[in-house]
Amino acid sequence: MKTTPAGLQLRALRAERILLLDGANGTLIQTHSLQETDYHGQAFADHPVDLRGCSDLLCLTQPELIVGIHRAFLEAGADLIETNTFNATPVSLEDYQLQDQVAQINRAAAQLARQAADEFTARDPRRPRFVAGSIGPTRVSLSLSPKVEDPGFRTHTFDQIAEGYSQQIAALLEGGVDVLLAETTFDTLTLKACLWAVQRYGEEHGVKVPLMVSATFADQSGRILSGQTLEAFWDSVEHVDLLSVGVNCALGPEAMRPYVEELSGLAPVYTSCYPNAGLPNEFGGFDETPEQVAAVLGEFAERGWLNIAGGCCGTTPDHIHAIGRAIENREPRRPAPPRTLSRYSGLEPLTLRPDSNFILVGERTNITGSQRFARLIRKGDYEAAVEVARQQVEGGANILDVNMDEGLLDSQAAMTAFLNRIATEPEIARIPVMIDSSDFRVIEAGLKCVQGKSIVNSISLKEGE
Repeated sequence: MKTTPAGLQLRALRAERILLLDGANGTLIQTHSLQETDYHGQAFADHPVDLRGCSDLLCLTQPELIVGIHRAFLEAGADLIETNTFNATPVSLEDYQLQDQVAQINRAAAQLARQAADEFTARDPRRPRFVAGSIGPTRVSLSLSPKVEDPGFRTHTFDQIAEGYSQQIAALLEGGVDVLLAETTFDTLTLKACLWAVQRYGEEHGVKVPLMVSATFADQSGRILSGQTLEAFWDSVEHVDLLSVGVNCALGPEAMRPYVEELSGLAPVYTSCYPNAGLPNEFGGFDETPEQVAAVLGEFAERGWLNIAGGCCGTTPDHIHAIGRAIENREPRRPAPPRTLSRYSGLEPLTLRPDSNFILVGERTNITGSQRFARLIRKGDYEAAVEVARQQVEGGANILDVNMDEGLLDSQAAMTAFLNRIATEPEIARIPVMIDSSDFRVIEAGLKCVQGKSIVNSISLKEGE
């Protein structure tokens, strides 16, 4: 696959200087105090539900407003501007009965950002400006159940989320974005559906799409919402050829310090940080000034932790201008050397080192290795089957082997049901899973349930690679 010209340019630039990302589209949209009729416009005047708050739709109904916001961030010095498409996936637009507008919204958003970026590139061809297609996390967690009483329940499947992302990705690229940015990740499995959709697009079109990813931490526990630590998150996605990996949103810049430092030491790709302007106040606003945000990001740059910097919620063109001045003339971070040890992850990382003791694989969750487990699965008693897994972990297992191969069992359904249940048990989900089957359909079903970096076991390759 060939890399796009913009991808080659970005890869060259990121080694020369720290690139400046834009700020919050939503923050500037809110300053315009738009009314319900503004969101509807003429095209959606008869839409049956309220649309106020659907910022993505403004790419169709208020295009000049969106172009104006892009221009403001470019004027502030941004090298990269994001499309106004954070929620422009089918699952998110369902809330407004707009799921049939995914392609139109994303294509228009990309074209508006492209228009603004090209204007500024034409002004100074020595300073090219780029467009990042913003891809949000959706409102769906594939790793967690929304029903406390039913831990195995999921509102959507991996394939459904991936298909929705595919629609967004295709339209963004058709509209002219230079790079895709999967941001504000709170569930790595949902992100994996996006990464898979990006890779599939690249294979089908013979092009290597530049891709950035960014995770968010809701608090200072050191874990994303789905429970993974930062290192476990990185272990889960490092197989993808990324332009950058980073952290954004949720926290102010000072609270992001430990994560930016840790990621800087982990990733052999470039890193990004674009925080909120502090934590939300009692009115939902953000209080940190441009000078305060810029001072912290400037320090991160001075310490050699950054390749890309910008702002998230609450950040304005003034914030971006101040950040640009703070990182100006700072040397970009040099990526960490690639790690060579075997690494796996559940909610937490597992690294196999030369001085590691024996690695214990719990095999009582193997239907061919435990009569009790097999009996429970056949009966559909998954609660009791989960307790078998818990006993394995409490007994010292470092990896949990799960096998559902039996002729009279729907192995794909059983693998999915069991892995979905243990994913919601932190004591069990902290260790990596070994998905064990001689049927690749079962392996694939299992991989679509695991947010960590798992191990595949027992592939016979009877049907070829």
